[in-house]
Amino acid sequence: MRSLAGEPPVDFRPAVMAPMRGPDSLPQPGQRAGAVNEAMPFDHIVVVMMENHSFDNLLGALPRAGQPAADGLTFDSSGRPTNTNPGADGTPATVTAFAFSNAAQGPHVSQTWNATHEQINGGKMDGFVRSVDATQPMGYYPGEVLPFAYDFAATFTLANRWFCSAPCMTFPNRRFLMAGTAYGDIATDVQSLTDPPPPNGTIFDRLHAHGIRWREYFTDLPYAAIIPSIVEKYPGNLATLDEFFEDCARGTLPSVSFVDPEVGVVSLVGKTLASLPVLGPIFGALATVGGDEEAPQDMYYGEAWAHRVVEAVLRSPAWPRTVLIYTYDEHGGYYDHVPPPPAIRPDSIPPRLTPGDAPGGYDIYGPRVPAVVASPYTRPRAVTDVVHDHTSVLATIEAKWNLPALTYRDANAATVMDFLDVSHAAFLTPPGIEGPSLTGPSGPVA
Repeated sequence: MRSLAGEPPVDFRPAVMAPMRGPDSLPQPGQRAGAVNEAMPFDHIVVVMMENHSFDNLLGALPRAGQPAADGLTFDSSGRPTNTNPGADGTPATVTAFAFSNAAQGPHVSQTWNATHEQINGGKMDGFVRSVDATQPMGYYPGEVLPFAYDFAATFTLANRWFCSAPCMTFPNRRFLMAGTAYGDIATDVQSLTDPPPPNGTIFDRLHAHGIRWREYFTDLPYAAIIPSIVEKYPGNLATLDEFFEDCARGTLPSVSFVDPEVGVVSLVGKTLASLPVLGPIFGALATVGGDEEAPQDMYYGEAWAHRVVEAVLRSPAWPRTVLIYTYDEHGGYYDHVPPPPAIRPDSIPPRLTPGDAPGGYDIYGPRVPAVVASPYTRPRAVTDVVHDHTSVLATIEAKWNLPALTYRDANAATVMDFLDVSHAAFLTPPGIEGPSLTGPSGPVA
C-alpha cells in the first residue's frame, strides 16, 4: 500500500492541531499494529449511515421533546420556532423554520457542492432557501413524526457537533467514511465511479491486512461500491441484511460491521451505483424504491428499517461488548444553524472543480448531521459537544485495533470514546426504543 507520509504543503497544517499525526502512523506507536486496545469496552463496532438530513431537520425539536441539552432549533415562549432564512423567488421574504406534519418528503432540496457553499455562505447559514428557491429546506420533523429518531437520540448519547466530512454530496462523504479522503470527488455521479482506488487504501484494506473480521451487510445495493475496488477485492465480505439479523441473533457479529439501508435503484445514489458492471453479476436486477431517507422518500420506511436494525443489535448476545454508531452521510440541503468549523485537509489532493464551481477545498466540514452512539457504556440521556466527522468512525476502529491511519484527517479525528463512561455499563440491560406506527403522523403517506 503506497504511503502518503511526508511533509505536507506549507498551508496544510492548522496551527491548532500541531503537532499532528500523519498517514500510516499508529494510535499507539509503542505497540504492534493490530494489537487490541482493551481499554475500549467493546469487541464489535456496528456502523449505520443513513442519507441526507441535517441535525436541525431531523432532530430540531429535540430540546423540547426529551433532550434539553440538544443544540437544535430555537423556540419562543409559545413554542414557535424562531430560526429563519431570507426568502427567494416564489417564497416569502423571510422563511421561518416549520414543522412537517407527516413523514412525506418533497424533492426541493439540494446538497451539491455549489448549493452547500451557498447555504453555508461563509458561516452565515442563510442560503438554504435561496439555493433551491423553495421553503422545504427550513422544514423539520417533530417527535410525533419520527418517534424512533427522537427516542433513540434521547435515550443514548447524542452528538451536538458531528459534521459531514465535506460540504457536498453522498459519494465524497462516504469516501471519507471508508478512506478518510474524497480524493478529488465532489459529486454523486457515474464519472466518480471510474476513479482509481484511494491512494492510501481504505479501512477495509487495513482490517484485512491485520486479520480483523469485517462484513458489509446490504439491503439492496452495497454502499461500499462507491469505491468499486472494495467490491472487487472483497466480495466474500459482503452479506445480506438477513445474514446481519442472523449474526445478531447468534451473537456472531464480526469485529466491524457496516449495515446499509435500502438504497433504492430509483434514487440518484441507487441509479448511479446500479450502473456499475461489477454489481450486475453479483446482485442482479433490483427494483427497490428506497428506505435510506433520501429525498423524496417517505421517512416512515427509513424509520422502520433503522428501528429493526437497532433492536436487533440491542437484543443480540453480543450487545454487552458492542458499540453502535448511527449517523447520516450529509445534510441533504436541509437547514442547520451551526456553522461548520475548519477541518484538517486529509491529503494534498484538491477537489476537482470546474470554472462554474464555488471555490473551496477539503479544509472545512459540511453542515451538521445527526449522530447517536449506543453501547452498554453510553452515557444515558447525554450529549457531547466534541467535534466529530465521519472519520471519527475510522479513528475509533483504528484506536481499537491499533491500525495505521489512512490520511491526516482520520489520524487526528476524535474517537467516539467521549460518548461512553467506561466505568459504568448503564445499558447492560438494553432499553426498548420506540418505532414508527403504520397509522398517525409517523405512518407512511399514500
